Amino acid sequence: MDNGWSGGGWTEIPDLTNVRTRADIEEIVAATFGTESPGLVTTYTGQLYALRHRMEVGDIVVMPRKTAKDLAFGRITSTYQYLAEEADPSRRHVVGVDWQETLPRTAVKQDLLYTLGGATSIFSPSRNKAVARLEHLMVHGTDPGTTALRTGTASTTWSSDPSDEGDAVVDEPETTPDIVEVAADEIATKIGEEFAGHDLAHLVAVVLEAEGFEVIESPPGADGGVDILAGRGLLGLESPKIVVQVKTPQVGSEVISQLTGLVASQGADYGLIATWAGLSKPARDAVKHQRFKIKVWESADIIEAVQNNYEKLPDDVRLRLPLQRVWMVAR
Repeated sequence: MDNGWSGGGWTEIPDLTNVRTRADIEEIVAATFGTESPGLVTTYTGQLYALRHRMEVGDIVVMPRKTAKDLAFGRITSTYQYLAEEADPSRRHVVGVDWQETLPRTAVKQDLLYTLGGATSIFSPSRNKAVARLEHLMVHGTDPGTTALRTGTASTTWSSDPSDEGDAVVDEPETTPDIVEVAADEIATKIGEEFAGHDLAHLVAVVLEAEGFEVIESPPGADGGVDILAGRGLLGLESPKIVVQVKTPQVGSEVISQLTGLVASQGADYGLIATWAGLSKPARDAVKHQRFKIKVWESADIIEAVQNNYEKLPDDVRLRLPLQRVWMVAR
């Protein structure tokens, strides 16, 4: 994202710049990985052919980020390139992308999240008006769902020849939802429904109490930018002393500036932004310059903190957010 690329992987595959046909790519894949697994050859061929020939300038690209628990949105600015001078071989097969927006997974409805959990790295979703909804998400930050879109709205960005059998693995990928992600998405939906507005600040406050902080929670209404004051010790006067702002909508850079000032004026050690809809790019840039003063909890962090402290949360909160721990065999 920092360098404006998307793609990568397939470190064993050579430069495909001069490769013109799917058959040529299939031959290279088979020679590289062998022919003992026809499914693997077909899958890799379909994805590499899409990366080399089907992804066009102006197409939308969506990248689910596992570590950040969000979705990055952009548009292709240049077609396939092979970065031969790139030191990391996993970053050589790329297309140029103008990354424009990141949104939390909570902005996306469950059926579209299932679609985005496809088993392949590169694919073109077509179910449930996925493309039109992703376009709407990138522009407006919300998922309108299937029923809100007018009839005739585009359902796919890539055109393909029906005779190209290998396109099936790219256009209709097998979906194998990650159970852990599905559970996290359901918890996020429940929190979004039960703890909207000021109630989200209350949830963050009781989580901090469960972590051992003495907490002062501001009542609903004007609070001067201070939703929660938290500190250690019997009276809450010992470090770390934290000023907390809780925001349901996406946070802009002006909120970071305000919180930085509040940390100083309140005599606190740190500031915490708890945001359900994430940070804008300017806000992320501002936070980078305040690493040792400002901490950010996005929706995934709030969920993790709730899970880690669930047994210590008040009964009324657990009643509104009923969770159950389960064990399963790791894949």
